Amino acid sequence: MIASLPSLFLSHGAPTLSLDPGETGACWQRLAQHLPRPAAVLCVSAHWMTEEPAVSAPQRNRTIHDFYGFPEPLYRLSYPAPGAPALAERVASLLGDAGIAAAVDGERGLDHGAWVPLRLMYPDASIPTIQLSIQPYRDAAWHHRLGVALAPLRGDGVLILASGGAVHNLRTVVWQGGAAPSWAQQFDDWVAAALEEGREADLLDWVERAPHAREAQPTPDHFLPLFVALGAAGPGARGARLHQGFTLGSLSMAAYKFAA
Repeated sequence: MIASLPSLFLSHGAPTLSLDPGETGACWQRLAQHLPRPAAVLCVSAHWMTEEPAVSAPQRNRTIHDFYGFPEPLYRLSYPAPGAPALAERVASLLGDAGIAAAVDGERGLDHGAWVPLRLMYPDASIPTIQLSIQPYRDAAWHHRLGVALAPLRGDGVLILASGGAVHNLRTVVWQGGAAPSWAQQFDDWVAAALEEGREADLLDWVERAPHAREAQPTPDHFLPLFVALGAAGPGARGARLHQGFTLGSLSMAAYKFAA
């Protein structure tokens, strides 16, 4: 019998986390060890943005190094996980049943929002993996709707892994590190409390209700994957914060596991 998996949201920080995993990487490794091994992974990364939903369907994933100016060893890392074309078609079908048209892209590989956490969680790169794009001009409710449509996949042993950042403002990054500013901490804690208390209405209206929302997420792309994970967890879902902390000053590294 295939175990039903939770959905996850991981803040992936900077690509250099692959070279220096620290406490965040250790958390991801422990998480993978405690979860049933997935039959496949559907990753919803902040780094694949399209006008309308798209699902990747390669036979084998190429590793996309979608960043610039980082240490050269990062560009030698790869994560050649097999693709899952049949799963991609099922994702498109589930979205279609919910009235959401989705394209299937047979060429797209894995961007760093996917392979940075997956290299630490499942380093053998043997689990079939695909991605679902986000729509940055759509709101939280739209992405929650995507997750609701995809909830049946969890019962098939598919791990729905959303990857972004609970606080993500690149204009306020301090490369030398330092304490998190109060506005970042307040937003991070508000998100944690709203998820743990199941305050779905507050979360879906986060731009108006969360403290310092526009400073914490000046563009929503790194926050929107969270709502896919939340929707996929089922009605009345709550999020348990598995990890907290900041890197580079204001980038949250919060991780959540969702269950109804």
